[in-house]
Amino acid sequence: MSEVREKAMLARRTTGKLAALSTEAKNAALLKAADALEAAGERILAANREDLARGRENGLSAALLDRLELTPKRIAAIAQGVREVAALPDPVGEEVNVFRRPNGLVVRQVRVPIGLIGIIYEARPNVTVDAAVLCLKTGNATLLRGGSSALRSNTALVEVLREALASSDVPPDAVQLVEDPSRASVDEMLKLNGLLDIVIPRGGASLIKTVVENATVPVIETGAGVCHTYIDESADPEMALSIALNAKVQRPSVCNAMETLIVNRRFAAEHLPAFAEKFREAKVELRGDEAARELVPWMKAATEQDFATEYNDYILNVRVVDSLDEALAHIERFGTKHSECIVTRNEANARRFLQEVDAAAVYHNASTRFTDGFEFGFGAEIGISTQKLHARGPMGLPALTTTKYVIHGSGQIRT
Repeated sequence: MSEVREKAMLARRTTGKLAALSTEAKNAALLKAADALEAAGERILAANREDLARGRENGLSAALLDRLELTPKRIAAIAQGVREVAALPDPVGEEVNVFRRPNGLVVRQVRVPIGLIGIIYEARPNVTVDAAVLCLKTGNATLLRGGSSALRSNTALVEVLREALASSDVPPDAVQLVEDPSRASVDEMLKLNGLLDIVIPRGGASLIKTVVENATVPVIETGAGVCHTYIDESADPEMALSIALNAKVQRPSVCNAMETLIVNRRFAAEHLPAFAEKFREAKVELRGDEAARELVPWMKAATEQDFATEYNDYILNVRVVDSLDEALAHIERFGTKHSECIVTRNEANARRFLQEVDAAAVYHNASTRFTDGFEFGFGAEIGISTQKLHARGPMGLPALTTTKYVIHGSGQIRT
């Protein structure tokens, strides 16, 4: 039997017990896990150093190394995220609806765990913990398959989690990590019908495309982040610069970072050269359309492919437009329905942007970097869904439940 199937079967066997656990039991297990992660910090960092060394040898980009790297501060933040998930309301058992039929039947629609959730992700080891604890809080088992570049880190993290769960009411087998780094292990996961209830890809466009096109297990699609910031004619220049810099530079390796800056032509004529210098000071390579390069001649020329690219790096496209309509058309063409922002003092333009842009998160005068489960108060997230079924945007606890109807009768039969 393959590793993938064996671990999926072990996790599947825990789903009944998980579904029956009280909130108190789940929270106690999560708090043990948070303490264990902090206590095992050096062990985790040692494993992470192995991954980083191998990544440098293999030529990983600075952006991917940043995603991969763990530090004492990041481990502390991961543990704090676990504690915040424990403190959040448990959606399992929540009554979504309740009604009485004329025949006396009482029908309750309640939230319940999904079952066994497969997570396929890439170079960020924090996803290992985020995914596991969100699934456990909602009574779900999880089968994790991280990227090969983070294998040692992920293995250490899962070992710590399972050791902590061993002294709780949560069965350790509820958290499984596939250690086979081959493409075959992903292909097998995608076809584990009858074992996996859903699979969630979390990573770049190629990973998501592979999962969506090849899975026979139901998929919750998380999206690549070709995110835009549109600076309208009436934008406050100081606010616009602050938002745009933050959206690109604060952490360019993540999916909610801005990849294209769209600037109204009137605003650009006065402010784009100064903005470009600020980005150059921040070590950002600018690639502009013809109008942008007329104002900032040292910009590289942007291609159509550039505008469709999620760089996750210190590279930014710049597009100059004549109107809000033109900005909306650009976002419609190149956006990935993730996060989009307008900076403006024109309330009518803001309203149009927020209503017409088809994305999981739309912003008025705020950085796209806030599209994040932690920032939204979810404690952590399983991913950012860009689809429109079941869940959309940062996926916190309710997104990891489904519902079932519970019907109470007093002997009714159907005639």
